Amino acid sequence: MPKTQNTAVMKWLHIFAYIVAFLVVFGGFVRLTRSGLSIVEWNPISGVVPPIGQQAWEQEFAKYQQTPEYQLINVGMTLPEYKFIFYMEWIHRIIARLAGLFYAIPVFYFLFKKTIPFKEFGVYFVMGMLFIGQAFMGWFMVYSGLIDRPSVSHFRLTIHLLFALALFALALWTHLGHKYGFPEYSKKSAWSLPSKLAFWSTVVLLIQISYGGMTAGLKAGHVSDTWPLMLGKWIPPNLFNSWINLFESPQTIVFIHRWFAWLGIILVPAVFYIVKKQNYPAEIQTGLKWLIGVVVLQITLGILTILSYVNIVVALVHQANAIVLFGLALYFIHRFRALDATK
Repeated sequence: MPKTQNTAVMKWLHIFAYIVAFLVVFGGFVRLTRSGLSIVEWNPISGVVPPIGQQAWEQEFAKYQQTPEYQLINVGMTLPEYKFIFYMEWIHRIIARLAGLFYAIPVFYFLFKKTIPFKEFGVYFVMGMLFIGQAFMGWFMVYSGLIDRPSVSHFRLTIHLLFALALFALALWTHLGHKYGFPEYSKKSAWSLPSKLAFWSTVVLLIQISYGGMTAGLKAGHVSDTWPLMLGKWIPPNLFNSWINLFESPQTIVFIHRWFAWLGIILVPAVFYIVKKQNYPAEIQTGLKWLIGVVVLQITLGILTILSYVNIVVALVHQANAIVLFGLALYFIHRFRALDATK
């Protein structure tokens, strides 16, 4: 990690992390409106300009009409209806391009001005590679829905999501370093119990988010609109009769996504109890109270998403809150490890 703190770099990383988070949420909106497969080509340069004129629109629409989504789901769609889903995906791609510029221009400026020393450029280079990787994974995901199926691969969607979250995490973590300092970790900096619990809580959250991605990719949220029962039972039959079900069965995946989150209700209050007992700084204790509230809100939003049969607004707030939860988890790992380094 870098050693040099700088306020301008800190602010840039903070805004960049917010942009990445917004991209993730807007990507969810694109998916929920079935707009993601509307643009059947990946043209990084010429794709900046949408079709101009009736003929150009008809040509673009004709390409979409050759896709499985149109032929199996949207057959009969009119050109004005197509324009709506086209523009949703086009805006998504434009925001991604602008995010790329918001990364590239400042980082090279800071490097040129030596605000970021060249020897510390490694972490910022990794950010750039992660951005390119998630962009490529986005197209690789879209491509999976243009061949012989009217939907994208749920594995590719989840990997695309995790790439974006990795980018968000690295930007936020480096931002926190610029804000609070970059502690000198050593073998003597043993992981305290709060640090370990915060780390494993984040692992649980990432597993939960991954299953959320697969749930979204398989549209498994539509399996059942009742809670706590699913398909009229607490545990529907045949959920775990094969390990493949853990990654392929919509019923199994959404069942895991429904109940795995409850581990957070156990782990986060446990961290708060230990932190309070060991008299950690007041800001840490206050922050953990907020974290407990965010966890409760996330589970509540998840239940409402089920009961509303995946209402777009509720589902998007649920997704946005998951990113807030992830950001808070990273914050606490960073703060706990910084305190560990001082012991």
